[in-house]
Amino acid sequence: MAKRFSTDTYVNGILSGDRVLLSRAITIVESKLPQDQDLAQEIIANVLPHSGNAVRIGITGVPGVGKSTFIEAFGNYIIKQAGKKLAVLAIDPTSQRTGGSILGDKTRMESLSVNPNAFIRPSPAGKSLGGVTKATRETIILCEAAGFDAIIVETVGVGQSETAVHAMVDFFLLLMLAGAGDELQGIKRGIMEMADAIAITKADGTNADKAKLARAEYQNALHLYPMSASGWLPKVSTCSALQQTGLDTIWQTIVEYLKLTQKNGYFEKKRREQNLLWMYEAIREGLEENFYAHQQVKAQLATIAEQVKHGQKSAFAAAHELLKLV
Repeated sequence: MAKRFSTDTYVNGILSGDRVLLSRAITIVESKLPQDQDLAQEIIANVLPHSGNAVRIGITGVPGVGKSTFIEAFGNYIIKQAGKKLAVLAIDPTSQRTGGSILGDKTRMESLSVNPNAFIRPSPAGKSLGGVTKATRETIILCEAAGFDAIIVETVGVGQSETAVHAMVDFFLLLMLAGAGDELQGIKRGIMEMADAIAITKADGTNADKAKLARAEYQNALHLYPMSASGWLPKVSTCSALQQTGLDTIWQTIVEYLKLTQKNGYFEKKRREQNLLWMYEAIREGLEENFYAHQQVKAQLATIAEQVKHGQKSAFAAAHELLKLV
């Protein structure tokens, strides 16, 4: 096990921008060990007043859309053209250990990973909702306290994780392909309603005209949705990570959104609501962990589960019986 330092060591290291101590603090936040959880909460409490000053961007997309390629190109643009320090929190859907994840992400985002103003942190999806780890919200706070003023949260793909990511970011970007097919319509609708902008990727070569057509179709479709509470009408644009085109338009869209929502008060309102939502989510997860850790539950769960499996007891009666043990 890696050496643990004092709370002050982690806090001072994070506030001074020490990448090594930031990474170690994130590892502690991700840990399931009770002693690590106590230390994690102490660290977060101390750095919290220094967080909240970054723009938080959630990025998702359909399979094959090229999320990692886009994030690398867009990340380099944010650093070079917008003058931001960027942290990318990428959820690794396969690895169960952070050490295995880092290699994969550095292979996929080679130039961004060596940029001194970028910090890429892969996290194993584990058992969390749709691949968004329980610690992602806390990791955002740590990165902001370390001086990163743009945070990108990348989701595994189209699924439940979008709802979780949407609840922790300021701006939600949906990446789409031209001519993705009607089979995706079912998933697109729910996610499109959450999107603050849609970017049609791979708009280059023979695909350029298809991308322009798709842009017009999506923009027309968005007009059919009711106006969002933010007062913002989502925009659709095209881009090519390969040719480095359209990235400036996407960034300008984010800037315009921030100006509007900060002016009309929606930005601050949304962040306050997100804070409450994550408190309730943390309570729910804590209750679930405590339930499964309870000695009587651990002793009887397997037996009762077998009874339910073979129809000897209803699922509802079994759940009620187990809950009464805690």
